[in-house]
Amino acid sequence: MTDTGGAPGGEGADTPTPSQGTPQAPAPGSGEPQRPEDHAASPATPPRGWQAPDAQAAPPTPPPGWQHGPAYRPDALPPFTGQQPQFQQPRWNPHGLGKPGVIALRPLNIGDILDGAITAIRRHALLILGIGAVVAVLSAAITFVLQKYILTDLAGFASTVDLGPAATEEELRSALFGTFGDLFIVLISSTLLSTFLLTVTTGLMAAVMGRAVLGREVTFGIAWSEVQPRLLPLLGVAFVYALLSTIGVMLCIVPGVLAWVFWALAAPALVLERGTFRTAFARSAKLVSGAFWRVLGVLVLAQIIESFFANIIQLPFTFGSGTLSQIFNPGKIAVPSTGDLLLASAGQIVAGTIAIPFVALVSVIVYLDQRMRREGMDIELARAAGVQPPQAW
Repeated sequence: MTDTGGAPGGEGADTPTPSQGTPQAPAPGSGEPQRPEDHAASPATPPRGWQAPDAQAAPPTPPPGWQHGPAYRPDALPPFTGQQPQFQQPRWNPHGLGKPGVIALRPLNIGDILDGAITAIRRHALLILGIGAVVAVLSAAITFVLQKYILTDLAGFASTVDLGPAATEEELRSALFGTFGDLFIVLISSTLLSTFLLTVTTGLMAAVMGRAVLGREVTFGIAWSEVQPRLLPLLGVAFVYALLSTIGVMLCIVPGVLAWVFWALAAPALVLERGTFRTAFARSAKLVSGAFWRVLGVLVLAQIIESFFANIIQLPFTFGSGTLSQIFNPGKIAVPSTGDLLLASAGQIVAGTIAIPFVALVSVIVYLDQRMRREGMDIELARAAGVQPPQAW
């Protein structure tokens, strides 16, 4: 009898032949029980296409002829680590380093500057409009006195015109040049005083904006404590700025515009930087240099808005003061009465209460904007306001 259970490794019935193939493990569910050790050594075969939950998916194979776009840079991508990437907050922000107060801490455009002035008036209406009302009353009182002076000359000029053909040429020339000469002097004086008061108001608004930008509380006492130590230099800066810009306009419009623009930021520089009389003008010229046309455009736009707004408010008062009758009788020289002048002054006070602070606030915001653009003042303001800057990429 032949032995079929030969030694291990020997040739026998258990040795597979090439025609029989390699023995396979029984499939799960086939009904044939498995030994316990086979459960650990031979796991069940997963279905086709199945992947483990923690396995990395293979990238899809692009079709033939496909090319990467011009913005795709494989060498710039970080290697895959198997973890979800954490994206940080981008550096760009519509408010720059934040907006703790009335303006965003970033370089501003024209709309931001105008909006900042209006926002400051809304948030601190009692303080800002109160200062504007005081300055408007002073300006209206000076204008009333000057118009009373013009009233006398207009009455004399009207009597001279009524002389008729009996008046000599010398009498007419003397009356004409004398009247308009005095009128010119009065108008120049009015412009000088208006510029002076506006510059002083700009210095006061600089103290207000110094805290409003940071979102801090500001009162008249706080603002006055900032301005009081520099009140005399501020009055000197306002007088020199008003005098030189007015004289420049009288002699030639170009020197007047240059002085008006290059020294427009002297009052804010004096108050906020606690400088001296000379350094205020030097700082203003330095900040405006290289941005002359931009500063000029913003200041002119503010003046246009102020004039348009003031004329709309003064329109009812002007019609009530006898101007309407002068429009329908252009050939008649009408001398306004004292009541007409008082009514016009009331309209000037109402309009100036809002218009004067608006122009002053625009000048202060232009000063802050130039410093943020040139000297990184937005970082200093954010640090002073306690604002955490956004993280980098």
